[in-house]
Amino acid sequence: MAIIQSVKKTFEKHREHWLTVAFFFGFLLDNLTLNRVDQIFDISILAFYVVLAMGSMLLLYAATADRLSEGFSRWAKKYTPLFAQYAFGGLFSGMLIFYGRSGSWYESWPYLLIILGVIFGNETIKDRTGRLIFTLAMLFVGLFSYVVLIVPVFIGKMGAMVFVGSGILALVIMLIFMRILRMIIPNFFSLHQRAIIFTIGIIFALFNFLYFTNIIPPIPLSLKDVGIYHSVIRFGDGTYQLTYEDTKWWEFFRNSDTTFHYTPGSNVYCFASVFAPTRLSTDIYHSWDKYNDATGEWVEYSRLSYPISGGRGAGFRGYTFIKNSQPGTWRCQVETARGQVLGAEKFVIEPGVPGELVTRTE
Repeated sequence: MAIIQSVKKTFEKHREHWLTVAFFFGFLLDNLTLNRVDQIFDISILAFYVVLAMGSMLLLYAATADRLSEGFSRWAKKYTPLFAQYAFGGLFSGMLIFYGRSGSWYESWPYLLIILGVIFGNETIKDRTGRLIFTLAMLFVGLFSYVVLIVPVFIGKMGAMVFVGSGILALVIMLIFMRILRMIIPNFFSLHQRAIIFTIGIIFALFNFLYFTNIIPPIPLSLKDVGIYHSVIRFGDGTYQLTYEDTKWWEFFRNSDTTFHYTPGSNVYCFASVFAPTRLSTDIYHSWDKYNDATGEWVEYSRLSYPISGGRGAGFRGYTFIKNSQPGTWRCQVETARGQVLGAEKFVIEPGVPGELVTRTE
């Protein structure tokens, strides 16, 4: 009994941190379970988080407004915040996993900043009014991120119109939810209606701004592999033979060229594997850029494309190549048609005879 009482006192002492613990538990569970955005299990888990977050919020405010029985209200006030925070933790973790796989963090860091802002607000906002507005904002960020992620999976298309349509769908769902919430707490909701609508509107506008400035990753695509090679050969059975200069003994992790020794007439190949959900087809672009030491900027040398189809777990494989390249620092940047960056490979071109060449098969 003494041990039980001690544990209970410890939990009560740190009760204000329970929400954050539940939030991070959702993060942990996602990292162990989520795999592919086009799998029914993954889609269902993320949908469950959305429904759990919405249901927990409705129960909590129904209990607060004394619309439930006394015994159930006490239970709801104590435990539904934990359920909601677990749901938010799982939902944002899932978004962070899939959005992180989809693009370069160097290009899409604002989304990570939003997640960090959610975690910070989760710890610091305590008053009832601020908590309501913050929780609704958190719900809409998660809902918007989820809807614009899965709609392309279901319809097999992606692009500006799909993103805008998905965003409008998320907004409609959010407005229906807020209408139900208003029926539960009409006076309190009406008192803060302007602030709530303004917050939701700002989030909607912000996500569209991030998308059309190519800051949001090109969901639901994700880059599996990219490298530079001396030759790429595709065989009849669909496998690829990739040739690159042999590595030093300490470079056991490298399987492509980081320094490309160039002789006149040789080609430089960029090979990439891009995952796309089943049924989704689109075009992938390789932007070959050379670094200008004088200006400190990347200058596009060539932009080449090829079509991909979804469904292969290891990614759809393809390549481009350039001729008559010049010595210097280069990169092959893998992009969508709109210029959203999935990732890039930087390398150096130097004149000279290549060392011993080795091959690998993909």
